[in-house]
Amino acid sequence: MVFTLKSPALLSCALALGVGLASSAVSAKSSVVIGMQQEPTTLDPTADATASIDGIMTHNVFQSLTSVTEDGKVIPDLARSWTISDDGKTYVFSLAQGVKYHDGTTFDANDVKFAFDRAMGKDSVNPSKKIFKPIESVNVVDDHTVEIKLKKPDAFFLFNMAKGDASIVAPESAENNKTNPVGTGPFRFDGWTRGDRLTLAKNPDFAGADSVAIDKVVYRFISDPAAATAALLAEEIDAFPGFPAPEILPQFEADPRFTVTVGSTEGEVILAMNNAKPPFNDIRVRRAISHALNRDEIIDGAMYGRATPIGSFYPPHGSAYVDLTGVYPHDVEKSKALLKEAGVEGASMTLRVPPFPYATRSAEIIQAELAQVGLDVKVENVEWGFWIGEIYKKQNYDMTIIAHTSPNDMGNFARGKKYFYGFEEPEFTALWEKIRAEADPAKRDELLKQGQRYLTDQAVHGFLFQLPKLGVYNKDLMGFWQSSPVLFQSMADISWSK
Repeated sequence: MVFTLKSPALLSCALALGVGLASSAVSAKSSVVIGMQQEPTTLDPTADATASIDGIMTHNVFQSLTSVTEDGKVIPDLARSWTISDDGKTYVFSLAQGVKYHDGTTFDANDVKFAFDRAMGKDSVNPSKKIFKPIESVNVVDDHTVEIKLKKPDAFFLFNMAKGDASIVAPESAENNKTNPVGTGPFRFDGWTRGDRLTLAKNPDFAGADSVAIDKVVYRFISDPAAATAALLAEEIDAFPGFPAPEILPQFEADPRFTVTVGSTEGEVILAMNNAKPPFNDIRVRRAISHALNRDEIIDGAMYGRATPIGSFYPPHGSAYVDLTGVYPHDVEKSKALLKEAGVEGASMTLRVPPFPYATRSAEIIQAELAQVGLDVKVENVEWGFWIGEIYKKQNYDMTIIAHTSPNDMGNFARGKKYFYGFEEPEFTALWEKIRAEADPAKRDELLKQGQRYLTDQAVHGFLFQLPKLGVYNKDLMGFWQSSPVLFQSMADISWSK
C-alpha cells in the first residue's frame, strides 16, 4: 500500500492545510484574535494532557508525520509519503526535505527517531504514551527516510501520528519546549503573558508560507462566559471556537456582525466515578447513579439543549455508534433500591469539577438529582492545575465531570487501575486489543459496538452528553472548522474575506 503526494504544489497545499487560494486574495487584515476558555499549563504537547496545548501548538508551532482534515482523513505532514507492508507492521516514511526548525536547525530522520525514542522512553512524561506502545523499533534509513516497525498491526497508527503527542521535536530544543517551544510549523512562538494571552507569528521559512494569510495569531484566555460575550460584542476578539455560553448564542445569531456554528467534537462528557474505591467499586452503586441521572434535564440546564445525549463512550456521529441511552432510564425508585441493596443509602461523597461551564453547571444539576435518591453530594469547584495533579494523576477523588476530547479514546478503559478511572477488566482489555488490530473498518465497527455495550453494562461512569462545538466568529473570518475530529486546527487554514 502506498500513499504519496507527487506534486510539490500539492505538497505545499497539504502542508498549509488547504489555504492555497489565500495568496491570490488581498486581505484587509493579517492578524486574528481568538478567544479560548482554557489556558495551557505548558506549551509542550508531548508533556501534558491539557487540550488547549494541542489547540494552540499542534500543527501551528509543531508538526507531526501526518495530519488530519476536518472530515477525519489522514494526510501527509512532515512525512511526504509512506508505504505499508502487506502484514500492516512496517511503515516506511519519506520525509519532507529542506525543512528547518524555528531556531534554524535542520529537520531530518534523526529528529523523528529522537522524538519517538523520547516518547517511548522509560522516563517519558508523554500523556499519550499508549499510542507508541505498538511500536517495536524506529530506524533511520537515511536523512529523509524512516522505517517504523510495529509489534502488531494498529488500525489507528497513522491517525495517532497526527496528534500533538507525536509532535516531532529536536534534541537541541526539546527540553525547553514547555516555555520556549521550537517546531517546524507555519507559526513561531512569539510570547506568552500568563493569565492573559499567547501570541504566534507567521514562520516565513515554512514550505507553504505563501499560502498562509495570517501573520499574527493572538489567543486570549477568557474562562468567564460573560467576559467572553462582552469581548466578542466589543470586537476585542474575532473568534471564539469553543464558546462557553450556549444561552447567549441566540443574541449572536441575531447580530449580522457574526457567524454562529454548532458542530460536534470527540468529547464525551462523563460523570466519572473512581472505580478503584468504595462505594464505586460496586456495580450496583454505579448502576444506581446511572438511573438517578436525567440526561434531558442536564442537557437543558447545562447546555440549553445544545448537546446530544450519550449512553456509552463513543460519539453519536461515529460510524460505529450504538444508542444506549435507554439502558439506564431515569428511575428514582430503581436507583434507591439498588443503593439499599448495596448498603449505601444516604452515603456522602464529593464531586470535584474543573472550571468549565459544562462541568460546573452539570454538577449543580447532578447534585440535586443524586439528592433525590438519598445521596449527599458535596460539589467542589477546583482549578485546572489541581484537577490535573490530584484527580488525573493521583486519583484523589470520588466523582468528577470531564469531557474526553481525544478521538479513538475508548482505549482509556484498557489503561488499568493506575489510570484515573480506577477501572480494569481483562475482558475489555482483550476486546480493545482486537479493536486496535482490526484493519477492516466494518469489522472494527462491530467490535467498537461490543465495546460500547460492555462499558454501558458495567456502568463504568455516568455517560452524559457529547460536547458540542459552539463557535462564534466575525462574519468576514473564513476557514474555521465547524466540527472537531481532533484537538487541533492549523491557523494556516484561516483568512479574512475582506
